[in-house]
Amino acid sequence: MDQKSRVILALLMSGAMALMVTLLVTFLNLGFPHDFIVRWLKAYAIAWPIAAATAYLVMPLARRATERIVASLGGTP
Repeated sequence: MDQKSRVILALLMSGAMALMVTLLVTFLNLGFPHDFIVRWLKAYAIAWPIAAATAYLVMPLARRATERIVASLGGTP
């Protein structure tokens, strides 16, 4: 995977994951107050960059681990 693809994949996957996790955790912690959207967007704005950096750094390790697990299960990586 080239560098541009790796960055785009990390941004898209982390954006979707951060969106769902912050939405759920904000709702579970606060219920649905009148300022829910503002609070959720604040949490999302903090979480997404952290999630994107983590995804970018962890993706090569996760890919190698996946290949090893699949190979050990008798599949082809």
